[in-house]
Amino acid sequence: MPKDKKKVTDIKYSNASWSFDGKTAKRFDSHIKQSIPLYELSHDLALKFSDFFLSEKSTVYDLGCSTGTFLSLISKRHNKQNHKFIGVDEINKMCLVAKKKNKNNKRVKIVNTQIEKIKFVKSSIITSFFTMQFIHPSKRQIIFNKIFKSLNWGGCFILFEKVRYPDARFQDMVNQIYLDYKIEQGFSPVSILNKSRSLKGVMEPFSTIGNTQLLKRAGFVDIVSIFKFACFEGFLAIK
Repeated sequence: MPKDKKKVTDIKYSNASWSFDGKTAKRFDSHIKQSIPLYELSHDLALKFSDFFLSEKSTVYDLGCSTGTFLSLISKRHNKQNHKFIGVDEINKMCLVAKKKNKNNKRVKIVNTQIEKIKFVKSSIITSFFTMQFIHPSKRQIIFNKIFKSLNWGGCFILFEKVRYPDARFQDMVNQIYLDYKIEQGFSPVSILNKSRSLKGVMEPFSTIGNTQLLKRAGFVDIVSIFKFACFEGFLAIK
């Protein structure tokens, strides 16, 4: 096994102990690419869709921005316009990495706070990559409502999430597919089991229907699935 892959996968956890703090921030970029199939494609899709929604002096939010990778990518893609790019993350060490990654870009701002506490300004695009699944279900509708309210008319919310399947048979199949994927990526069965235990009660993904209902209750009418791979899905919702 390559040394760099071993460093990323050799992480120990205990029950319900998963956190994005500590050493996770330093390893996050490599770890997330190994953990989520086609993770970089989710960024690429969002970048391509952003071309349709940004106008002069637009504001873009990335909720749960982690190490600021997407902010760096989208600000470089739209580097000739006077846009503002705001990343929000509650983990201080993630924010420190994000600030360092974007230190030479004055249009990027990193806010270290909980998503539900952010005071949004009017925006054209809001993105969230595999973040809402870690927010307590009781708070998600409140956040979605704030997202809808803060978007300009014609603006969009791009949401990527791990999703549950409504039928146990389908869930068992995608669980096995995802397990095989992680083993192919170099994760040991022990590390997979340990992480699964650590995520109990920490990550609570909704189904496709559950996420769609959240969006509809917030006020979105035009909602479409733009990406699906096993238990991972991307949504585009336009105000």
